[in-house]
Amino acid sequence: MAAEPQPKALTRKPLLLNKVEGSQEVVNMAAIVPKEDGVISVSEDRTVRVWLKRDSGQYWPSIYHAMPSPCSCMSFNPETRRLSIGLDNGTISEFILSEDYNKMTLVKSYQAHQSRVIMILFVLEMEWVLSTGQDKHFTWHCSESGQRLGGYRTSAGACGLQFDVETRHVFVGDHSGQVTILKLEQESCSLVTTFKGHTGGVTALCWDPIQRVLFSGSSDHSIIMWDIGGRKGTAIELQGHNDKVQSLSYAHHTRQLISCGADGGIVVWNMDVERQETPEWLDSDSCQKCDQPFFWNFKQMWDSKKIGLRQHHCRKCGKAVCGKCSSKRSSIPLMGFEFEVRVCDSCHESITDEERAPTATFHDSKHNIVHVHFDATRGWLLTSGTDKVIKVGAKNVLQLLS
Repeated sequence: MAAEPQPKALTRKPLLLNKVEGSQEVVNMAAIVPKEDGVISVSEDRTVRVWLKRDSGQYWPSIYHAMPSPCSCMSFNPETRRLSIGLDNGTISEFILSEDYNKMTLVKSYQAHQSRVIMILFVLEMEWVLSTGQDKHFTWHCSESGQRLGGYRTSAGACGLQFDVETRHVFVGDHSGQVTILKLEQESCSLVTTFKGHTGGVTALCWDPIQRVLFSGSSDHSIIMWDIGGRKGTAIELQGHNDKVQSLSYAHHTRQLISCGADGGIVVWNMDVERQETPEWLDSDSCQKCDQPFFWNFKQMWDSKKIGLRQHHCRKCGKAVCGKCSSKRSSIPLMGFEFEVRVCDSCHESITDEERAPTATFHDSKHNIVHVHFDATRGWLLTSGTDKVIKVGAKNVLQLLS
């Protein structure tokens, strides 16, 4: 049920603190170094770089390390300064960074996958390294021994990976649009459930362990909020991008979701509101408002001597309606529709100005974003893109952008 794209009339540009340039290829992932004015990045050009801000105000590499294969992803743990890097050849290499971030020492390597590593998570509490790959496998290793503990074959290549420490549930999103939930033990896993709500592949996952809510972004331009902890099976749809959603981040203290996409958009969603599920689209052979037949309903067209009409759906009530009975457009932010979408005429009359009040803010990053990282302690937002540029957004970015 993708929303019809509309221009972003209220788009604003974030205040830019700095740009980090120098990579020869796409920067696949980057992260802000906590308590330091620095950035760690991995790139398709095979380099791992640690950028520290100099007195000149510019970022310069304090570490420049070439890997044997393009770097596809990374996971950095600030407490241990452990940097896990996924490579195009299926290897995960683990390094320890020095306290001054001027040196990185190889600890061990895992041959985790048969092809490109897509996502890595290091779980300090269990000493586990979780990963997904293009080989359609989810695997986990012991970071102390380097031993492979287990694996699970997914239905398609997986791009999203999240883990809940309390329950040991892992969430894996794949290109088929499915999210798989697994229960991990030390050396085994069991399938809990799978669910699918996207019409395109899952491109990003984000987990809120406090509210126990999972967010999934997709190539169908949408985000779905899955209420895991509420046990109600609620799935809330969020429509705010005009291209595929490529990265998600969550600010727990303010309950704001940050989504970034190939359209260059950064959307900050207020999740501290009571949102409504989008209705299922109803099936009908004729308009559920005026009873005019749709163009495939030959019998009713013949009996009534009327030409069949094209079928549409009201985004608010889900009824099948004709164009005449759904001539209006409206935003429905509490249903996740921040852009104007088709609604039937009666629903349009029922929507109040309060219900049209935006619940998200839109910002133009001016580049195709492939990854986002939010540092909640300083309110800094980092994006990396296909233009080989890393951008660091303003302090208190969520307050400045709202």
